[in-house]
Amino acid sequence: MEDGPDENDLPVTRPAWPVTALSAAAQGGLLWVLVAGVLARRPGRRRRAAGHGLAAAAAGMAFGHGLKAVVRRPRPPAQNLPAHRALLEKPRSSAFPSTHATTGAAFTVAVALTEPSTGAALAPLAAAVCYSRLRTRAHWPTDVYGGVAIGAVVGGFVSRRLRRGSTPGR
Repeated sequence: MEDGPDENDLPVTRPAWPVTALSAAAQGGLLWVLVAGVLARRPGRRRRAAGHGLAAAAAGMAFGHGLKAVVRRPRPPAQNLPAHRALLEKPRSSAFPSTHATTGAAFTVAVALTEPSTGAALAPLAAAVCYSRLRTRAHWPTDVYGGVAIGAVVGGFVSRRLRRGSTPGR
């Protein structure tokens, strides 16, 4: 099994360096802070989208960590696989939900609801972060899928609350 795919049809070999670098860059939401910084360089809808995205990412991360404390699901038994050994950080928290996926989805959905074309451009980046967590064996697929679903709900909720608060007359 050392060379072939596992039960999730993902290779067990060491992933290419961009996969592990992306996973590391998304640790603690850093990737989304950097993306928000780029978006916020000019005033207008993109700056507002960056703010909504950061607020949603923070809420998604907090919610995800809180849920991890309740669920306490073990991570995949992959410590000896080259795919997992490639990780720069070795996660020790509960597996469900993937906070990388939750944070990325929350950020992307909030940005998309504020500035749809920018959100669409960010979606492949969020998907790549999710893939990186699967490819490095940090999570079970359901951890990532659940994280995306939770993040999408949180991103929509935060975006809606922030839009409602910024609408004159409401």
